Amino acid sequence: MVELKDLIVVPNIADRLKPPAKSDKVLGPHKESWCEFHEAFGHHINNCLALGYQLDELVKNGFLKDYLVGSAETTALTVPEENQAHEIPIHGEVHTISGGFSGGGLTTSQRKRYVRSVSLGAEEFSDDPWESDLVFTRADLRDVVPHDNDLVVISVVTTGRKVHRVLVDQGSSADVMFWSTYNKLQLSPDLLRPYTGCLYGFADNPVEVRGYLELRTAFTDGGTSRTESIRYLVVNANSAYNVLLGRPALNRLRAVSSTRHMKMKLPDLSGKVIVIKSDQEEARRCYENSLKTKREVFRVWSAPLVQMVMPREACVV
Repeated sequence: MVELKDLIVVPNIADRLKPPAKSDKVLGPHKESWCEFHEAFGHHINNCLALGYQLDELVKNGFLKDYLVGSAETTALTVPEENQAHEIPIHGEVHTISGGFSGGGLTTSQRKRYVRSVSLGAEEFSDDPWESDLVFTRADLRDVVPHDNDLVVISVVTTGRKVHRVLVDQGSSADVMFWSTYNKLQLSPDLLRPYTGCLYGFADNPVEVRGYLELRTAFTDGGTSRTESIRYLVVNANSAYNVLLGRPALNRLRAVSSTRHMKMKLPDLSGKVIVIKSDQEEARRCYENSLKTKREVFRVWSAPLVQMVMPREACVV
């Protein structure tokens, strides 16, 4: 059995591989593990997704016949399967937000009708021009730094400004903008409309809502873009992120995100698919800062508020 670190230096194979650009950064969660392909710490070469993708292409083209193991009927490279590539330890709870405009409305009777409506039958297949097949493939892993559980953090454009640190949060039933972000966008408080409902954190604790407003928000991958009106609830709470993009916006956009591939995909009207990459460096910086300031948050904020914002603390725009 040939080890991967020996395989990549075989002349016939090395000529067909495209080594990634060298980096002084730690490329992965395991700081003591060395990848001979990247020539960097952060992950073991046996867990290198970039190398695995390239070797898979060589197998398909028949260049690795002498290095396959198994019988004639069953051939397999000595490369781990994708689902074995990285173990995913649990660092803590992921807090979600409930309430807002989703779920049928703000009143109890509206939400009860919404719950009962699911038994009335499924809606007929939509021929909406926005509908597209959104597929994630191994090719989407090429530019992903190996990770345990990085969040999808993107940038959007609204009110003529580019807003960074936008967390794509499928666990949130509301699209949330934090009060500090609202002020940095230099928006007048008069634009806020009153909000009479309740917004709850993970532990069902109410969160202060200043109001809501709709903002035209653009999503772009640099080549293609799409702009939609997003209804944001403005929340008075400290956060590592400027905006939480929840299920209402994702459904409106027909968007799908993948933490595995560190991307969000959404269709445009022409049938093209917009691919927005997650900023892994920004996401890790926010997460790291949130851990450093955890004790400070407990001293400053009351317990109910901590329940909601604890995983999302500390970064400043």
